[in-house]
Amino acid sequence: MADVFPELGDNPVPQLNAMQEGFLPGELGLEVLEARQGYLRSQVKVTKKHMAPNGFMHAASVIALLDSAAGYGCRISLPEGGAGFTTIELKSNFLGTAREGDTVLCEARLAHGGHMTQVWDAVATHQETGKTIALFRCTQMVLYPR
Repeated sequence: MADVFPELGDNPVPQLNAMQEGFLPGELGLEVLEARQGYLRSQVKVTKKHMAPNGFMHAASVIALLDSAAGYGCRISLPEGGAGFTTIELKSNFLGTAREGDTVLCEARLAHGGHMTQVWDAVATHQETGKTIALFRCTQMVLYPR
């Protein structure tokens, strides 16, 4: 794995949290807690903006949080020469939900770290109950300079 984003330094957590300001993950309140090559842990405190009108967390909010966790993990885990990435496939299974005031934890792990692709598995867990909210898998295509 290459240090392709040296501006992130040895502890990328503060920079990952700062760079998302004004973008969807920042607007949703995603907070990166731990980040290292092949692993990222984050959380979000569920507020009204995460909700569907039925009073439960919107599925799109869950996907945005899990995809962001996997994406940040990919960013700090790119292979030598990799300049970036893009999501080319994702899948999720929803097993539970959360309500306003709850906290959702996201944990993403690198399942495959190839030269052209990375596959990430992520899990969203309801912090207060410990129950799994969603299982998520995505494939990232590694981008190289032309």
